[in-house]
Amino acid sequence: MQYTFSSYIEKPQRVDIYLSALFWDFSRSYIQKLIDRGFVTVNTKKIRKNLKINPRDEFMLEVLIESSEVLAEDILIDVIYEDDSILIINKESWMNTHPVPGIEGKSGTLVNAILYHCREKLPTINGVERPGIVHRLDKETSGCIMIAKDDSMMKHLSTVIKNREVEKYYIAIVAGIVRDRNITIQSLIWRHQTDRTRMTTNNPLNPKTALTHAGIIDYVDDKYTILRVKLETGRTHQIRVHLASIGHPIIGDSVYGNKDINTQVKRDYWLRRQALHAYELELELYGKKKKFVAELKDDMKKIVKDM
Repeated sequence: MQYTFSSYIEKPQRVDIYLSALFWDFSRSYIQKLIDRGFVTVNTKKIRKNLKINPRDEFMLEVLIESSEVLAEDILIDVIYEDDSILIINKESWMNTHPVPGIEGKSGTLVNAILYHCREKLPTINGVERPGIVHRLDKETSGCIMIAKDDSMMKHLSTVIKNREVEKYYIAIVAGIVRDRNITIQSLIWRHQTDRTRMTTNNPLNPKTALTHAGIIDYVDDKYTILRVKLETGRTHQIRVHLASIGHPIIGDSVYGNKDINTQVKRDYWLRRQALHAYELELELYGKKKKFVAELKDDMKKIVKDM
C-alpha cells in the first residue's frame, strides 16, 4: 500500500514522531524501519529517521506486507448476503478489519477470515492484505461490511464508495439525553497533534472535512440516547469524535468517552466495548437499489430492547 500526502504542521518536527502520530496502527519503531529500508521519501528524496520536516513537505510512504505474513484462518463469520461476486457480513465487535504490524496483528482479523471463506475466489487487485475489502470498521464497532469476490465487483464497490453513492447508517448509544431530534455535525477532523491513538476536531494534522447526521430513536433509563446516524463522509473515528465533540460520547468508548459513565454501563449492562453498530447499507447493485441490514449484536440488544 502506498500513501502520498503533504505535512500539515505549524513548526518543524522529527519525521518519525510525525508519522507515528499520523499512522497510529504503526509503532514508532516500525516507522523507523520503513525509513531505514527506503520506503519513506520526503520531497522525492530518501531520508533519515531524525530528519526535521517542515510544513507542506511532500511525503510518499510505502507499506509492504508479504503474502506469507497473512494466513487464511477458519474464523466464523456472520453472513448477511453472498453470491459469486460479493459477500456482505455482520462483523463481530472484537475483530480488526485489516492486519496491523506485529506478529499478533497478523491473526484473527477479517482479512484472515475472508482468505479462508473466499479461498476459491478472490480479486487479484489490492493484493493479499485487503482481499476485496473496500471499507473498514473500528475493531470494537460491529455491523455491515462489504467484500468483493472478483475484480469487476471490486471496481464497482470502490467507485460507488469514492463517489459517495453508498448510504451508511449506524446505531449509536450515547451518554446523556439529546434534546434536538435531528443533528448535523460538520467540522475538520484528522489525527491529533501529539496523541497518535486519537482523532480530533481541534487543530488536527492534515485536516479533512467531515459531515455527520443523527436522529433520535429512543432513550434508555433517562440516562442515554439511542441515535440513528448517517455518514456523509467516512473519516476514521468520525462518528465517535463528532458525538463526543457535542458532549454526547458513545457509551463504552474508552478513547473519547466518559470513564465514570463507561464504568456504570459495564456494571449495569456488561457492555465491554463502544456501543456503535453499522446497521444498514444502501447501494446500487446489479442495476437495482439494494438495502442490507445487520442485526444488532447481543451486547447492544440488552440495551436497545425494542429493535
